[in-house]
Amino acid sequence: MPTTCVVGILWGDEGKGKVIDYLAADADYVVRFGGGHNAGHTLYLPSGKLVLHLVPSGIVHPHTVNVIGNGVVVDPVHLCGEIDRLIERGIAVELGRNLLLSERAHVIVEAHRLQDAWGEGVRSGGKIGTTGRGVGPAYSDRCARIGLRLGDLVDPARLDRALANLVEQKNAWFGPAGIPLLDAAAMRNTLLAAGDRLRAGIGDTGKLLRDASAAGKRILLEGAQGCLLDLEHGTYPFVTSSHASTGGAYSGSGLPPHEMRTVGIVKAYATRVGEGPFPSELKDDTGDRLRVAGKEFGSTTGRPRRCGWFDSVAVRYSGAVSGATELVLTNLDVLRGFDPLRVVVGYRLPDGSKTTDFPAFELERLTPEFAELPGFTEDLQQVRRFEDLPPNARGYVEAIERHTGIAVRTISVGPERQQVILR
Repeated sequence: MPTTCVVGILWGDEGKGKVIDYLAADADYVVRFGGGHNAGHTLYLPSGKLVLHLVPSGIVHPHTVNVIGNGVVVDPVHLCGEIDRLIERGIAVELGRNLLLSERAHVIVEAHRLQDAWGEGVRSGGKIGTTGRGVGPAYSDRCARIGLRLGDLVDPARLDRALANLVEQKNAWFGPAGIPLLDAAAMRNTLLAAGDRLRAGIGDTGKLLRDASAAGKRILLEGAQGCLLDLEHGTYPFVTSSHASTGGAYSGSGLPPHEMRTVGIVKAYATRVGEGPFPSELKDDTGDRLRVAGKEFGSTTGRPRRCGWFDSVAVRYSGAVSGATELVLTNLDVLRGFDPLRVVVGYRLPDGSKTTDFPAFELERLTPEFAELPGFTEDLQQVRRFEDLPPNARGYVEAIERHTGIAVRTISVGPERQQVILR
């Protein structure tokens, strides 16, 4: 099966960067299919820590072709800066060779950031907790059919037409809303300059990937965020603005639906950034200890992550939605010294009844029910075989498999590339 899709199972921040970096060693193409620079994938290389926001994580492997697919919303100014920073790190980035950009990918402009901040400020039902980078408004404009696409940036006449439509629509309500009016001429100059810089990499990446798939090339599809932030299937309205599950992998890459291996990434505990329901959240000293032990601070925003116990109900639901046939369990080493360990195995509803399904509404009113397991005190970071894990650590992994119904095939026991157990 030449195509593999890697998705986060819960709310993102599961360690997808390390997993994609690991899998990319055997890939011909690495493709980002959704999200924007609100995502941050962290890699730990021999040269040190590297955080990527738009460029696919395969860029550190010289043999891979990295593709930013049509489902991504691209801030072209940020992308140019990210490319520059990679080159400064000694990483080869050649537009048109190892970094390709879909001409159909939509563009984030400054107006989207202004709109993002305005929308959070006037939301009466509580903030969503966006990163403020304009991702949601850019996706909204795509749906409203007034968005700019990367292919517009390399054709001045086409850009002028697209900008005129966007500016007319935005300024009609920006003024009354108190948002600064857009200056089409200033936007044009910035976007054309970015288009000139990126021109060599912009093209029909969908056709390229379809041809590669037909030729049996190994394609690795890189998700952003996680399934419970998916616009359709997540904890709405506290979700992202794109399809973060495997459904977005097809539409966001230009590949037709076909059989592929789906790998779900999940932490040995649960985390969430921003607002929204989180049934297993720990609002006590244990949650604080988890945050410190796991260095749980957002790679994009630096915000402290909310921490909680592993939720097998949520993982089972997301695994079913995404079609995950195997799990990569990350950060098992972080649980060292926590005793007992707890796993959510069901919810008690407000009426007193119980469920082992993940509901669409009123998650904040659920009471989680737990299974308790003994903890472990041993350092796991040097372990490379499942059989060599301490008995209680093995028992915890086996309990996760039992309660989720999904096999744990890979276990990460540290941030470095080689700190992996394969089963």
